[in-house]
Amino acid sequence: MDSDYQHILIAVDFSSHTDEVCNKALALAERNNAKLSICHVVEDFPLTDFAYEPMISVDIDMREALLESGKKQLAKLADEMGIPDSQQWVECGSPGHDIVRMADENQADLIVVGSHGRRGIKMLLGSTANAILHHAHCDVLAVRLKDD
Repeated sequence: MDSDYQHILIAVDFSSHTDEVCNKALALAERNNAKLSICHVVEDFPLTDFAYEPMISVDIDMREALLESGKKQLAKLADEMGIPDSQQWVECGSPGHDIVRMADENQADLIVVGSHGRRGIKMLLGSTANAILHHAHCDVLAVRLKDD
């Protein structure tokens, strides 16, 4: 069976371990002569109180600001790795669900993700990595990250 990867999707959360995850994916891509894509999902947070309309617009503004910031950070990272704009995706939603969907929609055959990000060591395999692992239709490489 041919186990070469053709298209590797890197899922980043911009934690201090992002470089570690990217370097691992980059090495795999070079070894397999694979296409690299990169994505970041801004976790959608619930609207706090429907009774106050101003809070809703604040949330929408905040979501836009987070998306904008995510796009900037991702573009910088992707640029360093030579990943073109067309292979960079930033969305708002549920990371575990949306990363799997992006992998499916773009025929990625490997997702590379860090196994704990902002949530710390309490969840050895963070909920995002865990969700990806259980729902992905392709291989998943969970890069084991040491604590800061």
